[in-house]
Amino acid sequence: MSTKAEIITAESSRKTARIFYFGNILAVLIPFPIFILWFGASMFVYAMFRHHPNPRVGYYTQIAAYHYYGLAGLLVPVLTFAPGDFFVKYWVHLWVVCAVVIIPLAVIQIMKINKEPWHDVKIEK
Repeated sequence: MSTKAEIITAESSRKTARIFYFGNILAVLIPFPIFILWFGASMFVYAMFRHHPNPRVGYYTQIAAYHYYGLAGLLVPVLTFAPGDFFVKYWVHLWVVCAVVIIPLAVIQIMKINKEPWHDVKIEK
């Protein structure tokens, strides 16, 4: 009986854990159209990485999703119930608030990912 094993390297896991955070940063730096496009793409990224063989990748992906979807969810009622000219007059302010929330959270988490000791994961087939 021969069993083959696939190895997912520690560096590969580290890189994968950072992807959702980089998407979050890009989404707030270039809000139109990236913020909206990232909303759809992030669901695909989340589905792929949340159940990664390395559980730490899934953990960091879940935290990044909380940050992004929390912000996106907050924007729905804010923009729905705001006065008609709110977005026209205050879009820059709204953009800055989004960036001030997401970018520091993402940078802190990326620094945690970089400092964390990562290990190779062996997948038995």
